[in-house]
Amino acid sequence: QVQLVESGGGLVQPGGSLRLSCAASGFTLNAYAIGWFRQVPGKEREGVSCIVSARGSAYYADSMKGRLTISRDNAKNTVYLQMNNLKPEDTAVYFCARRGTSIYLGGTCSHDDDSYDYWGQGTQVTVSS
Repeated sequence: QVQLVESGGGLVQPGGSLRLSCAASGFTLNAYAIGWFRQVPGKEREGVSCIVSARGSAYYADSMKGRLTISRDNAKNTVYLQMNNLKPEDTAVYFCARRGTSIYLGGTCSHDDDSYDYWGQGTQVTVSS
């Protein structure tokens, strides 16, 4: 059974940092692109980062570029999102998701959230003083 479980969210002051984790189970992490998205109530979900583990490729949204680092630990089947210099506008629920097509069938990172087939439950990030 495929599962993605996020953790690491919380309340942080502007300028602070958080590291989000996405623990994957039920599939081989290296075979799929994993994306991080965020959503604010009333707004569309926004892709913030993505990694293709086997290729070492990483992508970042322009809105957060320079403040994010995505990485993975294959032994723990976990993807991490290190977020630095957080701003109040980064407040959102952050989700990780698995791209629906494996890399062996051409699947790679995509901005289209409809192309991701499994999602975690989300973790709340609040940036406030």
